[in-house]
Amino acid sequence: MKRVILTVMFALATFAIASAQKYCIVDSEKIFKSLDEYNKAMTTLDELGKAYQTEVDNKYKSIESLYNSYMAQKESLSASSRASIEQQILQKEEEVQKYQQEVFGENGALLKKRVELIKPIQTKVFGAIEKYAKDNGFDAVLDKASNASILYFNSAIDHTAQVIEALK
Repeated sequence: MKRVILTVMFALATFAIASAQKYCIVDSEKIFKSLDEYNKAMTTLDELGKAYQTEVDNKYKSIESLYNSYMAQKESLSASSRASIEQQILQKEEEVQKYQQEVFGENGALLKKRVELIKPIQTKVFGAIEKYAKDNGFDAVLDKASNASILYFNSAIDHTAQVIEALK
């Protein structure tokens, strides 16, 4: 009798463990790239980044030009003129570095624009993934795009295409 009870308990435990592991894999990068609004946002961000970089480069070229002009005239300038121009060059470099930080830094304009454009799309995609998982009884969803520790997966559990369809 104990043997039967133990066998039944083992079978129930195995069933419980197996049923608790219902999961699927999606590729969030592929999902995002399938959305026109995401691609447009990324294009906008790329163009904005290039425009900012061109502006920074032009400011540095202006400083370089000022420095080269200073070096050509350095010998003929008085000590006070040299100090004044050197101070001016250093001040311009600091201004450009500050501007560069304001644009590309941790809380820079480009990052703020990225959050503004991408956050609503992320919310939409993650909401669709969550809805798909709940509707299909998945307990967990793994993202193969951002998790480099997935070394192998069976393509039968890749539900990227279904999530893309659910978004449309």
